[in-house]
Amino acid sequence: MEQLVTALRAIGEPTRLRIISLLARGELTVSELVSVLGQSQPRVSRHIKLLASAGIVERLPEGTWVFYRLADHGQGQKIAQNVISLLSDTDRIMARDKERLDAVKHARTQAANTYFAEVAKDWEHIRSLHLSESSVETALRETVGSRRFKSMLDIGTGTGRILEVFGQQTDHALGIDLSHEMLNLARLNLELAGLSHCSVRHSDLYSLPFETARFDLVTIHQVLHYIDEPKAALTEAARVLAPGGLMAIVDFAPHQLEFLRDQHAHRRLGFTDAEMEDWMRAARLGKISHLALRPKTTKENAQHLTVKIWTGERVATPVSAREKA
Repeated sequence: MEQLVTALRAIGEPTRLRIISLLARGELTVSELVSVLGQSQPRVSRHIKLLASAGIVERLPEGTWVFYRLADHGQGQKIAQNVISLLSDTDRIMARDKERLDAVKHARTQAANTYFAEVAKDWEHIRSLHLSESSVETALRETVGSRRFKSMLDIGTGTGRILEVFGQQTDHALGIDLSHEMLNLARLNLELAGLSHCSVRHSDLYSLPFETARFDLVTIHQVLHYIDEPKAALTEAARVLAPGGLMAIVDFAPHQLEFLRDQHAHRRLGFTDAEMEDWMRAARLGKISHLALRPKTTKENAQHLTVKIWTGERVATPVSAREKA
């Protein structure tokens, strides 16, 4: 009862009700809330701190930035959802907040689109060397199957596309990336797709800020060839995979296209089945499978890339005799 009273006291203030209404429309920073609410940053920060202490909102550090969102579990989530159902968009103040929020989101969208336009040419060049993204996504869906997942983690989420691909199969999905620009673009894409149960955050793939065995599905899509220690990243990804959970890795088979290393920052020119399967077994993954997706070779694409999909399931850790006792 004490927790409930604390939460109700936190909510029972006009500005904090406005904040809850705004966060119901997506994650926001304090500076974005300041722009919408027209109040000072210290004042908005105090309101946010009270809501966070009451378990109504969650704090998501992202480098030098901090995003806030409504709690996605527990009593705080239930209280927030009930309060939101009572709020009216026709309220004059709420309607004005929405207009200002739309302007803030438009500015965020413009910044994300500008960044994406700068890197899109490089991506299009690489995509022209292998099967279309839609073909790869279709094969990935078929490989993963139609099973339902309680929780999903997409490592190196980029634009959030893989979250969109499996969003309807998961109760809760999370994507991580180191690029603030990409995370903003992913937030926009997830919002446009109506996937409110999917979110993204800033995180290092070598040191995931999650407890062991948390996720039922972990995906690593076109990430490993960019990094120095792909085995270490795969091992860390397997750590957060629940027993019986599925890991799906999409990357390139070995190739000789050196320009990808020189011009596009590829550290590795693909991976063999043998090395990938060795890494997966060392990370206690079983039922390993692999699929090759080769484009048709023509005069125009004499140089081409074969996309590989590797999957494996997390093997349950055996119980020792001492633990049984």
